[in-house]
Amino acid sequence: MPALEIYAVALPTPLRRTFDYLAPQTVTQGLPGMRVAVNFGNQKLVGVIVDIKDHSDFDLNKLKPVEALLDSTPLIPEELLQLCQWAARYYHHPLGEVLAAAIPVALRQGETAELSTEKAWQLTESGNACSPDDLKRARKQQALLQLLKEGPLSGQPYVLHKDLLLQDVNRPALKGLQDKGLIEPLEITPDPIRPEALLKSPPLQLNEEQANALDQIEFDQYGGHLLYGTTGSGKTEVYLQAIEKVLRAGRQALVLIPEIGLTPQTLSRFQSRFNRPLAVLHSSLNDSERKQAWLLAAAGDADIIIGTRSAIFTPMKHPGIVILDEEHDPSFKQQEGFRYSARDLAALRCQRLGIPLILGSATPSLESFHNAQQQRYRLLPLTQRAGGARPPTIELIDLKRQPLQEGLTQALLDSIEQHLLASGQVLVFINRRGFAPTLMCHDCGWLSQCQHCDARLTVHQNPAHLHCHHCDYQRPLIHQCPTCNSRELHCVGQGSERTETILQNRFADFPVLRVDRDSTRQKNAMHNIIEQVNRGAPCILVGTQMLAKGHHFPNVTLVAIIDADGGLFSTDFRGPERMGQLMLQVAGRAGRAERPGTVLIQSHLCEHPMLQTLLHQGYSAFAQLILQERQVSMLPPYRYMALLRAESKRSENAHALLLAARQIAERLSPSHPDLQYLGPLPAPMERRNQRFRHQLQLHASSRSRLHQLLTPLIAQLEQHPLSRRTRWSIDVDPQDMA
Repeated sequence: MPALEIYAVALPTPLRRTFDYLAPQTVTQGLPGMRVAVNFGNQKLVGVIVDIKDHSDFDLNKLKPVEALLDSTPLIPEELLQLCQWAARYYHHPLGEVLAAAIPVALRQGETAELSTEKAWQLTESGNACSPDDLKRARKQQALLQLLKEGPLSGQPYVLHKDLLLQDVNRPALKGLQDKGLIEPLEITPDPIRPEALLKSPPLQLNEEQANALDQIEFDQYGGHLLYGTTGSGKTEVYLQAIEKVLRAGRQALVLIPEIGLTPQTLSRFQSRFNRPLAVLHSSLNDSERKQAWLLAAAGDADIIIGTRSAIFTPMKHPGIVILDEEHDPSFKQQEGFRYSARDLAALRCQRLGIPLILGSATPSLESFHNAQQQRYRLLPLTQRAGGARPPTIELIDLKRQPLQEGLTQALLDSIEQHLLASGQVLVFINRRGFAPTLMCHDCGWLSQCQHCDARLTVHQNPAHLHCHHCDYQRPLIHQCPTCNSRELHCVGQGSERTETILQNRFADFPVLRVDRDSTRQKNAMHNIIEQVNRGAPCILVGTQMLAKGHHFPNVTLVAIIDADGGLFSTDFRGPERMGQLMLQVAGRAGRAERPGTVLIQSHLCEHPMLQTLLHQGYSAFAQLILQERQVSMLPPYRYMALLRAESKRSENAHALLLAARQIAERLSPSHPDLQYLGPLPAPMERRNQRFRHQLQLHASSRSRLHQLLTPLIAQLEQHPLSRRTRWSIDVDPQDMA
């Protein structure tokens, strides 16, 4: 150990720098990737060593010693540490906050990086002797007893509590079996069992396109693959068989999915296929569960890791493949704080690790579609639906001059009735929560406006109140106009609650199930709805975009899209792209099994070129049309963009800071065809939660040109007096202009 050892420590602060500390007088030598406890000002923080030096630019007498080394070996492996350092530079975010985002909360708070014992359940002597048929009057207990008798892995006498919860086994059923003396809890030390048989169930027979896609994946080197498969084309089976090849080579697979709500059904597919330990990482887990899963993956004790966006930072001892399902989904881009793209980091990580990347979607992002056209990614098309399913028939219903019943045409209502009477299920899509978008006075024109935002209060009926979906402001539903005292208040527009109500009244003999953020707040609510739908009885599903993401409803024969026009007039240049993706994803829920499907789309703009291209020529032609517009307009992916945002309770402060930022930028690099500025301008919603928001756009012909400007610009902007009185942030490759 050298006479003088100084640790460069990254701390979770908004400062874009590391901090020098003297090494402690301990036997263990610090290494990059280890956590340390330090005194920072008047507080104690946990940081990460990123470099070890023998000198410092600061007076050595003023350097504090590290309080303690928290790890005996690096918690963050070198590969992951380098990824975080790259991300901090690329997204211009403090390294300490990047590293804090990369590890679970319990570890960033200083807990020991040791696996905990886990709760499990095993059958008692009475339980082994009991037959599931003896529990016919308690169906959930019967199913649970059967599950415990089978066991998740061959030769394993217990089932982990976390695995039961992932399969949505309810706690009352566990308690019921325990009270009857049929099962008992125990604490075990994690010891992943890997039976000789890799598979629990045999793989499905691949069709020619699926087999060709699988054959083109090279598993011993990096390659970006865009699995471009129409909805229902069997992308998941390709994932499963690709993972099988990776597992047979003794390596791990990381699977990223866009929504927590998709986790149970995704897990079910993986658990029913593989005899291998899984780890799950998403924000619904508590801190200890997330820490346990992270450490299992890092130790190589979890062969398959499934998670949402932040799981891209999961360490893997034997990395073999990374898969992003529904890669187009905006949720893969973090919109607050450390604004990273999990999709882009996945590509970089796979390239550095020398492992394949699979991006799967029926409606790829234009960036990935463009990369495939430029042969940066290998295109793996799946044009046919798997099994005997056929693509749905898509029809437009022109809303012009049509009488409407709460936003629904008679033709649509008649079609819903026909499908229900034919024992089909119907999915009605309306991408708007609540009963109605606003409340209006018929006499004076008053509108229910949020006090804190440039937005209207949404009317909710259950419970009755007015709600701002931007700042969460709520107030009781009023029945008298505050301006003219009139009682002629009318709900204007359509929301999922209102659509649910009209369909309940119109089709009283059939259950109407609403799926939105409000109806699925309670634990297991989404699972219970999906379970009811999968029983196959005729019903109507009404919901928002939560219904569009990856769900498999084999009995849905009709999909109705209430209003297809919103994305055509979006203030965000990505609006048409999002509209097309959402429409096709929703339409893809129809006719996924043997019965043919129909899609009815209501629109006032049936002749719109984008709508016509999407519905009659398909997503590829639609994407190509938008790409041509982007190229003419010099927008991503043909140009590179960063968005400088500022917000303040005083509008002039936010505007002045961005004006200063533009002046600094133009001094550093005057406006030029290769580097252009737009703004400062008010954000599309200028006032939100009592703060005024402005933005400055920076466009460049190359990434290097953009970052050469951003680095000195941010350094100078941090010294500006207004930067201390105004919240501001930088968003590289922004996905949401709002």
